[in-house]
Amino acid sequence: MPEPYEDSQDMRRLAQDHYYAALDRLADGEVQLAVEEFRNAIAADAAFTDALHGLSRALQDLDRLDEAIEVSRRIGELDPDDVLAHTSLSILYQKKGLIPEAEAEANKARVLGWKQQLRSAKNSE
Repeated sequence: MPEPYEDSQDMRRLAQDHYYAALDRLADGEVQLAVEEFRNAIAADAAFTDALHGLSRALQDLDRLDEAIEVSRRIGELDPDDVLAHTSLSILYQKKGLIPEAEAEANKARVLGWKQQLRSAKNSE
């Protein structure tokens, strides 16, 4: 019986394979097929935020904004300091006409970006 660690490594590799296949689909303009590949990647590794970001963007391209919002919220749950998740939410809310929500997410992204810059400056001292 394989060790659980090996299983998780195998699942991560599978997730990455689906992720790269999704990127290929996007490059070919096959957005719906990319969505399916991103979902396969996430099924293999639910915490794979790169795949979640890709899925959110692909859903946005298909004008499936409510689904994209849910995916971006999930990223924020997994990584509250993910600036791109908040930026994506801001854009998605703006597209839906939810301006107060869009501004709130933009402010969160801005503050997180500043915090990351400060951490980076402190670490380079």
